Amino acid sequence: MTALRSRRAVAALGAVSAGLLLLSACNKPTPLATVTVGTDSVSSQTDCYNDGKEVAAAELAKCLKSKDIKSITVDPDETVRFGVDPAIADSGWTILMNGQPLTDSSKKTYRTIPGSVFFNAQYGASGNSTLVSIKEGQNKVLGLWTFKLKKES
Repeated sequence: MTALRSRRAVAALGAVSAGLLLLSACNKPTPLATVTVGTDSVSSQTDCYNDGKEVAAAELAKCLKSKDIKSITVDPDETVRFGVDPAIADSGWTILMNGQPLTDSSKKTYRTIPGSVFFNAQYGASGNSTLVSIKEGQNKVLGLWTFKLKKES
């Protein structure tokens, strides 16, 4: 009986070790950014991230043209809430609307903006949707998370 238990223990230990080895070979996920409107929210990792180093301009242009941009519907009378992982906040982050800074850089993990801003021509909006990005970094871009805000009809 003891030999059987020993073999099982060795087999279990081998399976756990193999699983940990596979996990360590995986890429580390990027920090998350989240946009919340009312009770709906959408979170995203990004391909525009270089593990704390500057992201090349050519790479940023590709990310802004991505077809995989997450979207959320916004009632202009609602508040839009932006949240970021502490790793993003530590570097400072700015909310961009259609590529232009909408806010100053912040080191907080949470910010709110009235929904009407995203559809107001005064802030550069046009039409019923707006691209909003979260830019990590103050003097250089360390990461970029982009969302599409669609105006509720």
